[in-house]
Amino acid sequence: MNFASNTFSAVKQSIAHVDRLVVTASAPLEGSIPVSGAKNSILKLMAATLLAEGEYLIHNVPRISDVGLMADLLHAVGCSVEWVKCQPSSLRIVVPSEINSVAPYEIVEKFRASVVVLGPMLGRCGEAKVALPGGDDLGPRPVDMHLKGLIQMGAEIEIVHGNIEATVAGKGRSHGVKGRLQGVALTLEFPSVGATENLLMASVVADGVTVIDNAAQEPEVADLCRFLIAMGASIQGVGTATLRVEGAKHPQSLQAVSYTAIPDRIEAATYLAASGIAGGDITVLNARHDHMVLLLQKLTEMGMRIQLTDEGIRSVAEGTLNAVDISTLPYPGIATDYKPFLVAMLSTSVGVGIVTENLFSARFRYVDELRRMGADIRTDAHHAVVRGVKRLSGAPVKAHDIRAGAALAVAALAADGVTTISDAHHVVRGYEDIAGKLASVGADICAEPV
Repeated sequence: MNFASNTFSAVKQSIAHVDRLVVTASAPLEGSIPVSGAKNSILKLMAATLLAEGEYLIHNVPRISDVGLMADLLHAVGCSVEWVKCQPSSLRIVVPSEINSVAPYEIVEKFRASVVVLGPMLGRCGEAKVALPGGDDLGPRPVDMHLKGLIQMGAEIEIVHGNIEATVAGKGRSHGVKGRLQGVALTLEFPSVGATENLLMASVVADGVTVIDNAAQEPEVADLCRFLIAMGASIQGVGTATLRVEGAKHPQSLQAVSYTAIPDRIEAATYLAASGIAGGDITVLNARHDHMVLLLQKLTEMGMRIQLTDEGIRSVAEGTLNAVDISTLPYPGIATDYKPFLVAMLSTSVGVGIVTENLFSARFRYVDELRRMGADIRTDAHHAVVRGVKRLSGAPVKAHDIRAGAALAVAALAADGVTTISDAHHVVRGYEDIAGKLASVGADICAEPV
């Protein structure tokens, strides 16, 4: 396929292809470091554009490979995607009056967030075929709750040859006319972010009122709610565990919008962790403290001085940090995505920290890499016991997923010698120019291209 240089292909071409990160122990960090838009919000906003035709502008978008993959997926179903000229962090998406309801395997298998196109495609088209998603290997993360909720709303779903095939029966179905999802009361077994988002997007075009109880409360879910409300959806309970959605009476009730995504709290946490382990005085620009309350409390317990400013969050770290115990929980608890950074910080802290993973079974894979760097960590099922050592040692290590790779870069700032992180393509799935941003505040880090 051939595309104009300033359109869809440019979304992918503008994203760096990184093979390795090379990090050397750094002096205390000083200065300001900006945070991009939240990956875990923007991918869902891009999926939500499938609900209604028109031209959308999404601002504060990082140039990361997951955005390129979602652009691939939107293009595959008939949309146009391009960066806005003279606005390097703005994405234009044009959705046609009719979209293809098939999300192909070769794109979907590359990133887990792809499954969220199921809800809007099924809601709008009355049918959808989406390959079972891939992405980071964090242990089993089934889509059962997504499918169960859609079935309760009237969908007929089968798993055929690795694809989710969903339809909505309706009058005249034998003549090719699709039905419409029905509003119902849904109670999630667990406050799954993905299931909440999929069912939320489906419900805004369902017939009647949908109530989602035990909904995920993450800031990224609230951001999606605000985006949908801007499009014309009626949603109550934003930011709470109960969402009440009144389905649009007509497809034309929803309109394309211009919207600015929230900043990425996980990226902000990465840079705060870097300042904690390397020491120094940095300001993380645009970071939202109200999205990170418990994390900031933990960092304070560890001995960092955290100050909220008009620009973002200022972090001052002097000397060795103190060990703390950590448990991951759904928001507003400590996010599982924060944990690799916290484990890296505990690796050189004073004392012993016990870390409990309550969400994903395979989220300690990066521990073996930290051990290669001299960390004293023992794992047992969902728990890790981290005994701080005076100094880590640079070593060749491997990034198994986005956050693990970033955590290894953070740990390397306090490691003697050189640390080379391979498979760093995982890291650029979630971070725009992590090496450049850390280098701007004094870190000795560089990215090597493929």
